[in-house]
Amino acid sequence: MSHSNIAIFVPHNGCPHQCSFCSQKDITGQGYQPDHEDVIKAVETARKSLKEQTKNAEIAFFGGSFTAIDRKYMNELLSAASPYVKSGEFAGIRLSTRPDAIDDEVLKILKNSGVTSIELGAQSMDDDVLLMNERGHTAADVVTASELIKEYGFSLGLQMMTGLYGSSFEKDRETAEKLAGLGPDTVRIYPTVVMKGTKLYELYVSGKYLPPDTMQSVPLCAGLLRFFEDRDINVIRLGLHDSPSLRESMAAGAFHPSFRELCESRIMLENLLDVLREKKIDKGNVTVVVNPKSISRFKGQKKANIKELESRGMKIDVVTDDLLGKYEVRIRE
Repeated sequence: MSHSNIAIFVPHNGCPHQCSFCSQKDITGQGYQPDHEDVIKAVETARKSLKEQTKNAEIAFFGGSFTAIDRKYMNELLSAASPYVKSGEFAGIRLSTRPDAIDDEVLKILKNSGVTSIELGAQSMDDDVLLMNERGHTAADVVTASELIKEYGFSLGLQMMTGLYGSSFEKDRETAEKLAGLGPDTVRIYPTVVMKGTKLYELYVSGKYLPPDTMQSVPLCAGLLRFFEDRDINVIRLGLHDSPSLRESMAAGAFHPSFRELCESRIMLENLLDVLREKKIDKGNVTVVVNPKSISRFKGQKKANIKELESRGMKIDVVTDDLLGKYEVRIRE
């Protein structure tokens, strides 16, 4: 059965820092601060549409640093969601927060309230990059918070950003390796998008910062996706969620409404090129075998992969085999 989230946004609430990239209202498309009744309304609405699927759904507080908000307000929101979890009707409560807003006291509160999953906005595991982007915490804080979260029995999620000011593809790959070493259950990967009105925007306009664009970011993120999946770490988000406010406010960076699909298509193209090199095939008619669910993934957006292969002198025919994995590619000879 599929998993789902009832997303409740608590935008830019509780954050003690204004990070270089942050424009929460534009990212979430929401600036309103929810209260106890808003949580109940959101859950009741989801309850009607999900019906018996509620047992696979989490009530999710996203958008800010949940454990850093005013404690009374935090408890107000949790008290609205908690009964639905303790009754067994919903799977749990998921929230996102900062690494330096985790300690024993808050974890005990979360545990008693039915919270099951905690996501940390790590963003980078390079202290210089964290400092340059005014994160206000260190890589060591990510390690400490992650270990504590797992010690209390929560599911651990880690979020990273690629292409930040002062970072590089090599530093981003090192961040992925260090995050994987912490044993998270889930990961989110967000290529940097420069939003108007942020510190990054000022750096971009001044020419001090040029973020990687979509096409530059796809090969890196495809590699990160494969890296995490090879280690059985579920990448639950790759790229920012599309919204009108995001499109209106973004000035540069890596954004595509189907960014994950671009990355998955890149993985399949690279896998095929590896097979072609192994078999010393560089032109002519080629029959490619993929899983039937991976046909569009293999062909790419607007048949980009097919066009790329045709430009190399190959004519591609695609057939299917149910036994192949998601990214697996074979050649029929």
